[in-house]
Amino acid sequence: MTPKSQPRGKQRVMRSPEEAAFLELLRTTEMLSRGLVPVLKAEDLSATQYNVLRILRGAPEGLPCGEIANRMISRDPDVTRLLDRLEKRGLISRSRETTDRRMVVTRITSEGLQSLSRLDNPVQQAHIGQLGHLGRKRMELLTRLLHVCRGEES
Repeated sequence: MTPKSQPRGKQRVMRSPEEAAFLELLRTTEMLSRGLVPVLKAEDLSATQYNVLRILRGAPEGLPCGEIANRMISRDPDVTRLLDRLEKRGLISRSRETTDRRMVVTRITSEGLQSLSRLDNPVQQAHIGQLGHLGRKRMELLTRLLHVCRGEES
């Protein structure tokens, strides 16, 4: 039997269950991402900018640009320009290290922390609204399966 997926009113025969799963992951990612846009808009942030601020909140000592790029969920080919925009808004600061003048370290500012703090509850509520219907056991199973998909566990 050939696996099928139902994209918006039409049935299309899938070549494999892997293709069906891949397409469902893409659809779900897009749907979940769209749901956060209005929440992040309250602080005039894109999802990528929000991701950078969260990364820097978790690294109060600051990070070089390359390390920020490595930790990002979705890769942005121009991280420097992204950081320029956040710095211009006062949400991050960048400074050269005294020991190695070639290295520029990026840190979140108090304004950036305040922006994230204002978003913490609305983002959490959006996640609950999007995924809360799954319940705890299904959520844990989904999380484990996604880790397996990324090769992080077997």
